[in-house]
Amino acid sequence: MSEQIEGRNAVMEAFRAGRPVDKLYVLDGCQDGPVRSITRIARKNDTIINYVSKDRLDQLSETGTHQGVIAQVAAYEYASVDDILKKAEEKGEPPFIVLLDNIEDPHNLGAIIRTANLAGAHGVVIPKRRAVGLTATVARTSAGALNYTPVAKVTNLGKTIDELKEKGMWFVCADMDGTNMYQLDLKGPMGLVIGNEGEGISPLVKKKCDFVASIPMKGDIDSLNASVAAGILAFEIAHQRG
Repeated sequence: MSEQIEGRNAVMEAFRAGRPVDKLYVLDGCQDGPVRSITRIARKNDTIINYVSKDRLDQLSETGTHQGVIAQVAAYEYASVDDILKKAEEKGEPPFIVLLDNIEDPHNLGAIIRTANLAGAHGVVIPKRRAVGLTATVARTSAGALNYTPVAKVTNLGKTIDELKEKGMWFVCADMDGTNMYQLDLKGPMGLVIGNEGEGISPLVKKKCDFVASIPMKGDIDSLNASVAAGILAFEIAHQRG
């Protein structure tokens, strides 16, 4: 599936057909009717709208005929957090969910979805803003895992954690200043929170986590790629769940 749709009619049709549009790029200052109709339907669908210069649109364009609008469309449908919980219930297992705090690299996201599937997680949660969506690159990197692992997109990750806590879930995040992961009890209904590639986990999200886990390392460098950290912790959770 195409991850980018260009031109007014094509973009409007994508919205009408219910395609999941992650982001809409619109020519800044453009006030004509068709473009206003597109931004109206985008707002109704809670799509992120970026108003950009013509130069930026030309740069993004793959066809050269964007007509002032470019939509980035998810290659896969998003699930809801309830869908993920239902999947755990159907399997008769305590929920295991991987939550990502602003992962921006599509290769990392694809690798984490693949790992989540292999470690037995019931789904992945990503935030709506400042994070990559389900692009074709993500789908390719997940090596088919996207067909089996539901991904939900939420407006506010902190609020989602609070709601899941009310349903009995516990949360662990990865951070270098945490407790050695082998000393933590990570059984039961568990959410694994992984931070951004550069800045790590945001302070607000970290504060909401019940455990902060550090991964014991013996090398000369002090940090791991986000998808590798996710893999190590996800499989420790899987191991403890038996």
